[in-house]
Amino acid sequence: VQLQASGGGLVQAGGSLGLSCAASGGTFSNYALGWFRHTPGKEREFLARISGSGGLIHVADSVKGRFTISRDNAKNTVYLQMNSLQPEDTDVYYCVADQSYSTLSGTTRLPGYWGQGTQVTVSS
Repeated sequence: VQLQASGGGLVQAGGSLGLSCAASGGTFSNYALGWFRHTPGKEREFLARISGSGGLIHVADSVKGRFTISRDNAKNTVYLQMNSLQPEDTDVYYCVADQSYSTLSGTTRLPGYWGQGTQVTVSS
């Protein structure tokens, strides 16, 4: 499956930004989807995951209450809504996919499919 993320950009602290990730090349509902962020020199960080049906959702404690993940299987798209952004949220954001929801958080292995990344910059 191929993933194409969009929606990154520059936002002021306290603002909001919504990321989208369109998938192609596979049966979308067969894949759990998620988001990570990573910049070379910084630790790769899991943010959120959602199961193929959308019935299971897990958001990392570090962003819980500010970030929301959702998906639209009719549009083959997963979303990450980010609110109350802070300068420390500045990073490159990646959408990911895997047929295993349980492993999508990256604790046992990294997800099998990665998008190209989209830059989010939060100014103070």
